[in-house]
Amino acid sequence: MTMRIAASPTEAVAGVGDGATVLLGGFGNAGQAHELIDALLDSGAEELTVVSNNAGQGDAGLALLIKESRVGKIICSFPRQSDSWHFDEAYRAGRIELELVPQGNLAERLRAAGAGIGAFFTPSGYGTTLAQGKETRRIDGVNYVLEHPLRGDLALIKAFAADERGNLTYRKTARNFGPVMAAAAEHTVVQVEKVLPAGSLNPENVITPGIYVDTVVEVPTASGEAASKEGRLQG
Repeated sequence: MTMRIAASPTEAVAGVGDGATVLLGGFGNAGQAHELIDALLDSGAEELTVVSNNAGQGDAGLALLIKESRVGKIICSFPRQSDSWHFDEAYRAGRIELELVPQGNLAERLRAAGAGIGAFFTPSGYGTTLAQGKETRRIDGVNYVLEHPLRGDLALIKAFAADERGNLTYRKTARNFGPVMAAAAEHTVVQVEKVLPAGSLNPENVITPGIYVDTVVEVPTASGEAASKEGRLQG
């Protein structure tokens, strides 16, 4: 499938069906693709399974999806914090299912999906309720739990810049789960501050190769910050 450049976030997420598993990049609000999530909300898709680092913050992005009862299940590492009131309310009311996954396991399950790994053993979670019902094994004197890959129908991630072939660069902590989620999804949609001509990006700065990217949409920042950053991409 050829990578395409969408004209808007709405066009970029068109066709997402009810019940889809959606991978949302971001560590809290850092690197969260708010405009794509807003477009997903407007699409009307329901009963989504969302994979994210946390369960949303405040009244925007993932939190708004939960508030509007679009998420049937969330798989995350940090479901509760001071401003996760929409998740708290939905969970207490029984409107959303939670699968709690240690953060390292979450990242590795996503990476395994992208790398074609069938399953892996990890010591994280052994001896806790998170290991109940899972295969365990003792290897070289250490107890391990068997974990399986975590795949998505769709990944919505945010990067700093893309070229016309879908190669991506990120900005600092905004990188977080983006690369592994891009590789773990059947369809990856990326919002970027700038789409540049093919060959403009320094290959040493490309984190996600375009082979993992299906759709790119340009969402410029309100300030001139993107333009000032662009000049540093070649460094």
